[in-house]
Amino acid sequence: MMATVLPYILYLAILIVLAIPLGAYIKKVMYGERTFLSEILTPCERAVYKVLRIKEDEDMSWKQYLVSVLIFSGIGFVFLFLLQLLQGVLPGNPQHIPPTSWHLAFNTTASFVTNTNWQAYSGESTLSYLTQALGLTVQNFVSAATGIAVLFALIRGFTKVKEQGLGSFWVDMTRVVIHILIPLNLVISLFLIGGGVVQSLRGADTVQLLEPVAVSADGEILENAVIDAEAGTVTVDDAPVSDAKIVTEEIVPLGPAASQIAIKQTGTNGGGFYGVNSAHPLENPNAFTNLLEMISLLLIPAALCFTFGKAVKNKKQGIAIFMAMFLMLVAALGIIAVNEQTASTALSANPAVNVSMLDQSGGNMEGKETRFGIAASSTWAAFTTAASNGSVNSMHDSYTPLGGMVQMLQMQLGEVIFGGVGCGLYGMLAFAILTVFIAGLMVGRTPEFLGKKIEPYEMKWSVLVCLATPIAILVGSGIAAIVPQVAESLNNSGAHGFSEMLYAYTSGGGNNGSAFAGFNANTVFLNVSIGLVMIFARFLPIVGTLAIAGSLAQKKKIAVTSGTLSTTNGMFVFLLIFVVLLIGALSFFPALALGPLAEFFGNAA
Repeated sequence: MMATVLPYILYLAILIVLAIPLGAYIKKVMYGERTFLSEILTPCERAVYKVLRIKEDEDMSWKQYLVSVLIFSGIGFVFLFLLQLLQGVLPGNPQHIPPTSWHLAFNTTASFVTNTNWQAYSGESTLSYLTQALGLTVQNFVSAATGIAVLFALIRGFTKVKEQGLGSFWVDMTRVVIHILIPLNLVISLFLIGGGVVQSLRGADTVQLLEPVAVSADGEILENAVIDAEAGTVTVDDAPVSDAKIVTEEIVPLGPAASQIAIKQTGTNGGGFYGVNSAHPLENPNAFTNLLEMISLLLIPAALCFTFGKAVKNKKQGIAIFMAMFLMLVAALGIIAVNEQTASTALSANPAVNVSMLDQSGGNMEGKETRFGIAASSTWAAFTTAASNGSVNSMHDSYTPLGGMVQMLQMQLGEVIFGGVGCGLYGMLAFAILTVFIAGLMVGRTPEFLGKKIEPYEMKWSVLVCLATPIAILVGSGIAAIVPQVAESLNNSGAHGFSEMLYAYTSGGGNNGSAFAGFNANTVFLNVSIGLVMIFARFLPIVGTLAIAGSLAQKKKIAVTSGTLSTTNGMFVFLLIFVVLLIGALSFFPALALGPLAEFFGNAA
């Protein structure tokens, strides 16, 4: 039992140990303080300011900050959209991959600009090296930096007193990219390359198979085939198969994978260089790379909690927010792990399946890589759906009904169980504002948070921030459920088919990008509708967060008294978790009842 639990404890412990010092480093960077990399990186930062004519001391209002975010994202959107449509005539395309369809280009562009990285395509066969590197990898950096920049605008709203400005978006963006994302991902990329992850600009290689494989005229592999490669004959059960083809070679796709994988993990972008993501042996070849990639999923989101505490000069507040997120993550990980280790009722009842843990992983190994096993796969599934990352090392479609439901629920809560870099924390702070308002009503006091009075203006925007994800997911999936084309895209019917569709819109609206699989999402309706869901769920919370920040910055500080509600103790952590779960349960219980819960009770019956 202890041997089974120990890996989960180890993964969580490594995350905390690395997040605390990184949180301190990020705070120093964003406030222009000296770090051990300042001698190298500060001149680079100054050069960017000079070339782009950025005023380092500029102090934008919240509306100016918002306009800058939207203009920057809009320019990136147009560039990436055109890059995909023109990749067939551009260089950096040794495989001569044709351009994508307009609706796939729209979906992919919306996905990467919003830091979602939902993919309705297979990367190695759909996008050129140039599109992957100049388009997707660049957006992985800048979309992540945008989320962190907006978070610091909100932090300044809490710390400034009777002021209009929230800092400069361009300065924040530059510092995040140069001082945080580039050095961190350079180190991780080198470790990944050392661990065996491919990084190359060559075209695909052709290699000889150790054993030839026979396929039918339809391309199906012939089981139990007897192959005589020299004579060119194939027999199955002593009967010759005249139209069979003997395959002796395979194509190994290469490309600049490690550099994109590093930022896709740390930037909570997700999206695989290869179609099967981090289950691919060239993208995630062994236990070392798996650990490195998995810890990278939550590293910056967890570190930002400690950054927040230092920035607002209240370390206990940062720890309280961290504990609320961490406890929900542990609960989600526990539910996924238990269900996958014990397997579903239907699987356990199958005499052909051994689910015991004696001398083997046991449990539900369907859809999981044997080189990782249940513990590493379950932890990755919990981390990636908590981080709104979306990269996977196993097929979520094959998880037990309750294991899959918890993954959906973590995204449906508004990506606040750590969530995306920056956006997860500012989403949780909106829930914190909502919590202190409710608590203030309960005790008959004016709600206050970090010395700022919470009034109707902040409450209205906080509600919109908290409800943006549920609105996007439920409206999008509700419309999709009545479109015949969507039903035709499913590989499964009934409750599991509904779960596949709900998961797709949950992944898009939850800024995640992972997929249940078993779902052909590359159609006009699905590409456009999921793309619109991603845009709505990304930018409405940014508008609300900056509006709140602008209002808080203009307020005066209120002195703490004996009657002030503590927002750093265990009671507040409990109330915050309760409010997050309450909104999630009220919003999504009917939908979950039609999908994973119906499947669970159906299997149990």
